[in-house]
Parts: sequence; structure tokens; C-alpha cells
Amino acid sequence: MEEAFMREALKEARKAYTKKEVPVGCIIVKDGKVISKGHNIKETKKDTTKHAEMIAIQKASQKLDSWRLLDCEMYVTLEPCSMCAGAIINSRIKKLYIGTLDKKTGAAGSVLNLFEDYPFNHKVEVKTGILKTECEEILKTFFKELRKSKK
Repeated sequence: MEEAFMREALKEARKAYTKKEVPVGCIIVKDGKVISKGHNIKETKKDTTKHAEMIAIQKASQKLDSWRLLDCEMYVTLEPCSMCAGAIINSRIKKLYIGTLDKKTGAAGSVLNLFEDYPFNHKVEVKTGILKTECEEILKTFFKELRKSKK
């Protein structure tokens, strides 16, 4: 199931890609069903907070009519930044599945680890490397094309 759900997150990443946004996609699952989806729209909306995870959390909260996303799992193609990691912890998501790590801004072990290194009141179980190659490839292709277009 992990790979099937990460493929859904990759579909969201492709939506961001077509909008010339950094291709990150995210879904939230509860009871084996996708309850929300999100992809980066930071450039489109000119809003720093419009990361895939933030959008998926907002949609899931609306759907469940609660800020507490108890017993929910998040699948995201790229390791969350500190803003998104904080929102994941605060929303009480149970488990986080990550496609690939972010060596520049990752907050789940790459640069820092908000999920393990601090005694927050809620613990999120984290698993990395789900469809790692596919999640890396879309990002590499995007940034390669971006560099080419700037020349």
C-alpha cells in the first residue's frame, strides 16, 4: 500500500511540475482512503506557506472538521521543511511516509530532525525511501530544465 499511496503523491507532484512549481506532492490517508491531496503552489499564489503538506493538512482538516488529524498518515514526495514538519506534529498526524530526503531544508533527518530530536507532546512515526528513485527523478528533471531556461 505504501507504494500505491506514494504514486498518488507523485501525481500531485506532476501537477506542480506542470505549473512550473517545485514538484512536491502530498496526500493524507485515513482508514485506507485518501482524504486530501496537495501540491506546491508557492509561486502561483506568491505565498511562502503554500507547500504541498500545508495544503493537504488544510484540506484534511476541513474534511474531518477538526485540526486534529488523528489516525491519519501523510505521504509526501520530498522530506518536509521545518514549517511543514511543525504543522505535521501539531496536526497530530500518526505516520509520515517520505519519498526522498532534502539535504538543503529537510527537517526529518537531513538538516535537522524535528520528529526525533525534540520532546514534543506528539510523536510522528517516520519512514523514508518510498519510491525514492521516482521522487528524486522528478525533482532532478525539474531543476535541470529550470537551469536550462535561465541560460
